[in-house]
Amino acid sequence: MNGNTYKRVDEFSVILNANCEDELLCTGYRSNRLKTGLCYVASFFTVGILILVFHWKPSWSLKAKFSKCPVKDAEIVLLQNSHGELFTEKLFTKFVAESGFISIKNGVTYHHRRPSSITSVPGRGRSTSINSATTSASEDDDTVALLVGNNKNQVRIKYFCLQKVMYLWDPHGNSFEKLHGLDKDTLCANFYDDYHGFSEEEQSKRLAVYGKNSIDVEVKSYAKLLFEEILNPFYIFQIWSVILWMAEEYYYYSSCIIFISVLSIGISLYETRRQSITLRNMVAHSSTVQVCREDQSIEEINGEFLVPGDVIIIPSTGCIMNCDAVLVGGNCIVNESMLTGESVPVTKTPLPHSHDVSEESAFYNPDEHKRHTLFCGTHIIQTRYYGSEKVKAVVVRTGFSTAKGELVRSILYPKPLGFKFYKDAMKFIGVLAILALLGFAYTLVIFIRDEVPVKHIIFKALDIFTIVVPPALPAAMTVGTVYAQNRLKRRGIFCISPPRINVCGNIKLFCFDKTGTLTEDGLDLWGVVQLQQDHLLKAVQNVDELPRGPFLAGMATCHSLTMIDGNLTGDPLDLKMFEATNWLLEEPGKDSTKFESIMPTVVKPVTADTFLSKDASEIPYEIGIVRQFPFSSSLQRMSVITRTLGAPNMDVYVKGSPEMISSLCQAETVPDDFHEVLHKYTEQGFRVIALAWKPMKSKFSWHQSHRIGRTEVECELIFLGLLIMQNTLKPETTPIIQQLKKANIRTVMVTGDNMLTAISVAKDCGMIETHEKVIIVTGVPPMDGRPASIKWNYEENPILKDEMDDPNTEQQTYHHTMTIEEGSNYHFAVSGKSFGVIKNHFPQLMSKIVVKGCVFARMAPDQKSQLVEALQEIDYIVGMCGDGANDCGALKTAHAGISLSEAEASVASPFTSNTPNITCVPKVIREGRAALVTSFGVFKYMALYSMVQFISVLILYYIQSNLGDMQFLYVDLVITTTVAVFMGRTEAYPLLVAKRPSGSLVSAPILFSLIVQVLIQVFIQAGAYFCLLAQPWFVPLEPQPNADENILCFENTVIFLISSYQYIILAAAFSKGRPYRLPLYTNILFMASLVLLTACTIWLTLYPTELVANFMQLMFPEMPFKFRCVILAFAAGNLVASFFIEDCLVDSWIFKRCIKSVRCKKASKNKYKTIERELMANPSWPPINTFIMSSDMEISSEDVTELLPDSNLIQ
Repeated sequence: MNGNTYKRVDEFSVILNANCEDELLCTGYRSNRLKTGLCYVASFFTVGILILVFHWKPSWSLKAKFSKCPVKDAEIVLLQNSHGELFTEKLFTKFVAESGFISIKNGVTYHHRRPSSITSVPGRGRSTSINSATTSASEDDDTVALLVGNNKNQVRIKYFCLQKVMYLWDPHGNSFEKLHGLDKDTLCANFYDDYHGFSEEEQSKRLAVYGKNSIDVEVKSYAKLLFEEILNPFYIFQIWSVILWMAEEYYYYSSCIIFISVLSIGISLYETRRQSITLRNMVAHSSTVQVCREDQSIEEINGEFLVPGDVIIIPSTGCIMNCDAVLVGGNCIVNESMLTGESVPVTKTPLPHSHDVSEESAFYNPDEHKRHTLFCGTHIIQTRYYGSEKVKAVVVRTGFSTAKGELVRSILYPKPLGFKFYKDAMKFIGVLAILALLGFAYTLVIFIRDEVPVKHIIFKALDIFTIVVPPALPAAMTVGTVYAQNRLKRRGIFCISPPRINVCGNIKLFCFDKTGTLTEDGLDLWGVVQLQQDHLLKAVQNVDELPRGPFLAGMATCHSLTMIDGNLTGDPLDLKMFEATNWLLEEPGKDSTKFESIMPTVVKPVTADTFLSKDASEIPYEIGIVRQFPFSSSLQRMSVITRTLGAPNMDVYVKGSPEMISSLCQAETVPDDFHEVLHKYTEQGFRVIALAWKPMKSKFSWHQSHRIGRTEVECELIFLGLLIMQNTLKPETTPIIQQLKKANIRTVMVTGDNMLTAISVAKDCGMIETHEKVIIVTGVPPMDGRPASIKWNYEENPILKDEMDDPNTEQQTYHHTMTIEEGSNYHFAVSGKSFGVIKNHFPQLMSKIVVKGCVFARMAPDQKSQLVEALQEIDYIVGMCGDGANDCGALKTAHAGISLSEAEASVASPFTSNTPNITCVPKVIREGRAALVTSFGVFKYMALYSMVQFISVLILYYIQSNLGDMQFLYVDLVITTTVAVFMGRTEAYPLLVAKRPSGSLVSAPILFSLIVQVLIQVFIQAGAYFCLLAQPWFVPLEPQPNADENILCFENTVIFLISSYQYIILAAAFSKGRPYRLPLYTNILFMASLVLLTACTIWLTLYPTELVANFMQLMFPEMPFKFRCVILAFAAGNLVASFFIEDCLVDSWIFKRCIKSVRCKKASKNKYKTIERELMANPSWPPINTFIMSSDMEISSEDVTELLPDSNLIQ
C-alpha cells in the first residue's frame, strides 16, 4: 500500500508513524480473566499496595491483567515512543454515517496518499462517490466486521487517542493511522477543483469523526488535583510515615509535618491550577466564521464546528484564525508572532494549483507552502481582494492537529530531558533504600536479642525507612532551580521549562543564527552592482543615480511590503531596498480601471523627471504588483509578476541568493566574472542578493498570472545584477563569543545566508581565529549517472559551481596532506545543499563533519533541526540561540533553546530573552551551572542528613533508646529545612570558567566526597559515644519497658548534640562557592541561618535553661561542663575534617590526578571526544582538493576513520 506510515514488527506489534519524530511501537492486548482475578487477590493480600504500584506503573498493570494479541483484536494497546516512555490506551468504537465516513476515509484518513502511478490520481474529498469507495466483497470477514455496524446506514470505527491525537483503525493495512486533515498528500489543485463548500449534513458527518475544532486545555478541579497529588509516591510515603509517627506518639513532630505537607500540597495545587488556567486563557479562542455552502450560499457558524474541507471567508477587517487553512483567493497580511515569535508581518498569497503530479510541490505540504497557509492562532491584520471577490481559504487542519495545537501539545506533554543527573538521583535513592533494608535487619536482630516487645520492634524497624529515605528529597532538589528561574526573570530571561536550567549547566556547544542574532537585525544597502554586457560594473552606492530600467523596477517591486495604519511594514531587508529607490507605494483603492480589471499594489517614483511630468497627456510611470510569490527559505528566493501602466506585457522580477538566481537564469546572461565578484563581496562580510527578470508574452493575461505555477515563472530569467547589503556585528557579539570560547564551549554558526558571508562574520566575531584554516565541504548529489561526491577545499581557493559540474575537473585535482599541527586548527564550512548530500549519501561522515564544522550556511529550517540532532547524537549538550521563525524547530530540538523574540508569547523555545542580543547566553549558562551545583549540594546534604540520622538512630537502638519527639523536630525542621531552603539562594559566579560542573552523581569526586564524609560522621559520633563511656561519672541507660523513659539519658544527649552540629557543618561544607557560585558569605540569609543555628546549638550544649533542657529531653545538670566542652571539640574537629575534604582535597588537582591514575580511564564515553582523537591521529584526513565518491564510502563506519586519500579516491 503506497504511503504507509506503519511497519509490522511481529504478530502482536506494529510501528506507527514509522521513521517520524512521533514514531510509536504499538502492541495489542486483550483481557484475561484468570490474570485479572489473580491481580485482585494479590491486591487484597498486599492491602492495596499492588493497586498503588499499578497506578504508578500502568504498563505493569496492563501486562499483569491482559494477554498479548494481534493489534486488530486488541481491547487496549501498549504504546512506546522514541524516548522510551510507555502509555496504555483503551480502544473505543463509535458509529458514524456511512457516507460521511467513506468520504473521509477516501478523502483524508486512509486514501490521502500519493498514487502508485502518477498518471492517475484517485478521487478525493467530496468528489469521491460512495459506491466507488465501498468495501469490496473480496476483503476478509474480519476487515468487514470492523467497518460495518448493525445499522446499514452507519459504519463502526475503532480508535484510540494519545496526547490529544486520534488514531483510527485502517482495515486495509491492518494497523492504526493518525487522523489527518487535508495536510497529507493532497494535490494543490484539489483545493480549487474539489472544495467549494459542504452541506450542513456533510459537515456534521465529518464533525462526527474529527470532533470539535477547539484546543481545550483541561483545568482540573481541586478535588481531582488533590486526589492525583496525594497518590504521588512522595506523598504516599509521607502519609505512611506520619501514620507511623502518630502510632509511636510523636504527636508534635507529626503535627508539624502534616501542617507543612498540607501547606505544600495547597501551594502546589494552586500553582498547577493557575498555570492550567493561564495556558487555557492564552490558547482559548472562540468566534464565528463565514463558511461557503454547497449551494454557493454563505452561512455564519461557530468556529468550533469547522472541519477539514470547509471553505471559509476571511473578513476584510481581519481576525484571529481558529484553524489552519490554505488560501485560495486573495492576499492576507498576517502577524504570526504567537507561533514563531517573529513580529514582522508576512504576506500570504493563494496556493499555486499545478495539476502536474510529477512535481513534488504539486502536493500540499504545510511547511513547504507556509506562505500560502493561514495558521491557527495567527492574527490576520489585513486582507486584499479584487473587485467583488472574497478572500477565501480551505480548512486543512482543526483542533490539536493545527500548528497552534502542536505547540500547546508540546507544552502539555514535553519531551523527557534524559539528563544524567536526574537518572543518577533515582539510582541513589535506590541505594538508600537498600541501606534502609540493612538497617531494618539490624534493628530486628538487636531488638529481638534484647527481647523487646513485638509492637515496639515493628515500629522502630519501620522507622528506619523514614530516616534513611528522606521524604523531602525530591522537593529539596528543585530549590536551586526555582531560585535560578527567578534570577533569570529579573534579568529579562523567561523560562517555561525549569528542569532545563540544570541542563544548561552542562552545555558543551552553542549554535547561533546570524542575522538578527550575531549581527544587527537591520540591513543597510551599501551599493548595487549592475550588469553591462558580459561583466559586472563597479558598485554604485547612490541608488538615485540609477537610470529607469529593469534593475530599478526590480528593486521597487520585488518585495512583500505593505501599508499598515499608514506605515510601510515588512521584512527589514525589503524596507531598506525599497527606501533606497525613493519611490512611493500605494495600496489598492476604489479605482480599478488602470490595470485591466483590478487595482494591485502600485509603486511609482517621485522624482520630477519621471512621475511629475509637465505634459499632462503623458501616461504616469507606475508599476502594479499583480502577484507575489513570497520568499521561501527552502527555495532561497521570492518573485513578483508586475504590469507597468501602458506597457503591452507583464514582467517577472525575482530576488534571492546569488547561487540560486544564477541557476535560474539563462546561462548566456550570467556574467563571466559572477563568481569572482560574488566572492569579493561575501568575503568582506557583505550580504549579497541577486536580481533577475524576464518579460512575459503580451498574450499573458491577469487570469493566467493567478493560475500559473511558480516554477513556470521562475525560469529562463535574465540576470540583472547584485544588491550589496551591509550587516554589521552587534557590539555585544564578539566579547560574548570570546567568553564562551574561554569557557571551553564550542560555538557554531547556523544561518540561511551565503557561505562566504557567514565565514567572514565568523572570523570577525572570533568563532574562527586568524591562525585557523577553513575547509569548505562541497557536496554534489548524483547526476548524469555519476554517484554523489564530496570535495574539500580551503576557503582561500573555493570550488566554484562550474568546476563541480565539469567532469573533466576530476583529473585536475590534486591531494594535499595536512600536518598534525594543521589538523588541530581547522574548521569545516558546509552549505545546506552539501549538508543534505552528506546526510543522504555519506552518513558515515556526518559525525566528523559536525565535530569540526563551525559554519553551516544556506541551511533550511528543517536542516537546522537536523544539525542539532546530529550534534546530540554524538553526546553534545546543545544550546541554540535565534530570533526568527526559521529557528523555531532548532530552538525546540536543542537542550536549551533561547529565543531573542520580543513577542509577548513565544512558546517555541524553553527560554525567551527580551534583550535582543546574545548577552543572555552566558547568563543562562552561569545560572544553569549555579543551579546544577546547588542541586548537587542539596542532594549531597539531604543524603548525608539521612545518613547522620541513620547512624545516630542505630547507635541509640543498640541501647534501646532513640531521639525524642522535640529532638527530631529540631533536627528535621529547625535545622535541615532551614538550611536546605536557603542553600540555593547563592547567586551565580559572574565569570564562566573552562571546566564544566559534573553532570553525574556517580562521578569519582562525588562518590569519594559522600563516602569519606559518611566515614567522618561515623567516626565523630562513635568517638564522642566511646569518650562518654570512658567518663567516671557516666551512668549507662537501663532500658525500661516504656520506650519514652529510655530517651532521657547521657547517650541520647551526646548523640543528639553531636549530630546537630554535623547537620550545620555539612550544610556549610556542601555550599560550594567559586568557580560556579559566589562565595558562601554573599548568601546573607543562609549565613544568618548558619550563625543562628550554631549559636542555638552551642547554647543547648553549654548553658540551656532547665525548662529548655526538659523540653528537649537533655541531661543538663548531670553532665559536667568540661565534657560539654569536649562535645564542642568533637564538633570543631568535624568542621575541620569536613571542610578539608570538600575544599582542599576533592577540588584539588592532586586528587583528580590520583583518581585518573587509579581508574585507568579508557576512552571517553562522549562520542565527540573519541571522534576528535581519531581526527588528531589521522593527519591525512580530510583529503584536500580530492573528490570522494559515495560508491567509495560503502564501507563500515569503523573503517571510515582509516580512510586515506589513496589512488582509488583521487578521480
